[in-house]
Amino acid sequence: MRAYAFIAATLVALTERLRGEDPERGDVPGWVMITVMTAALVLAILIPFRTAIVDAVTNALTSVTGAG
Repeated sequence: MRAYAFIAATLVALTERLRGEDPERGDVPGWVMITVMTAALVLAILIPFRTAIVDAVTNALTSVTGAG
């Protein structure tokens, strides 16, 4: 009987989610826009400062690992 109740509750939850009645579903276009804007910001910072960033990371890793 408990298994039947669990399966019934699971099916109800899945049905409600497929109908789009879930308030936790979120705003997909908004998240896509945030992701694209974040990627653009990373590229805007990385392109002009690439050598400085690579040198800083290399120096940091070298000082931590003790290599060189």
